[in-house]
Amino acid sequence: MKIEFSKYQGAGNDFIIIDCRTKEINLNENQTAFLCDRRFGIGADGLMSIHNSSETDFEMKYYNSDGKEASMCGNGGRCIALFAYQNRISDKKMRFNAIDGVHHAEIKDKLVSLSMSDVKEITEFRDGYFLNTGSPHFVKFVEDIDSINVFATGKSIADEARFAPERTNVNFVEQTGVQTKIATFERGVENETLACGTGAVASAIALYYAGLQNILPVKIKAKGGILEVNFEYKNNLFEKVFLTGPAEFVFKGEIKI
Repeated sequence: MKIEFSKYQGAGNDFIIIDCRTKEINLNENQTAFLCDRRFGIGADGLMSIHNSSETDFEMKYYNSDGKEASMCGNGGRCIALFAYQNRISDKKMRFNAIDGVHHAEIKDKLVSLSMSDVKEITEFRDGYFLNTGSPHFVKFVEDIDSINVFATGKSIADEARFAPERTNVNFVEQTGVQTKIATFERGVENETLACGTGAVASAIALYYAGLQNILPVKIKAKGGILEVNFEYKNNLFEKVFLTGPAEFVFKGEIKI
């Protein structure tokens, strides 16, 4: 079968997008993993399909590069919002369904802003903070982020029994003055990615919760670009959470599988 696809990236986090609104395309795990493979397929951190929705502008389904359907992806959500606008599926302001509920997005010139899930609970460990921002994240503050082996150390933490059975994404965060740098190991991708939207949100909230950051919005420098996180905090609840950053169309094509 031949599949038409589009490739988008948000701060270096790259995705395949397949439009399933008029023709349902059912891929198994092996086919999805093949499409995401950087040597034999198209190459991407993840794959998204866009579907019709009776309640919102569209529905987003997200799959990690291992082929498995995954939890929410912030940069993926921003990229699919840009895809929807550029393909006249929605206006600049839109609503769409994802695995963790309804999201609002807005196209602002070269930036895309996306509403994220409220955060009601943060678990504090001796070595960091654990919270769910649509996907589970462990946030660890470090003094020299460039000295961290993100793949090896991140995978080791993700595999720890305290995060079983779902495992977790792992973020290493270095704050120097007003600059915050992040490096993320993503489960499902099983490697470091150039950016992670839900990870940027988790890191910004953890910084605020720990008293290390009180200026909003929080600007976070990932290896693929700068992401901005804003929220309101009251009654032990982080709400009105928004993730903003760059997103762009890369190319489109057709592939046979």
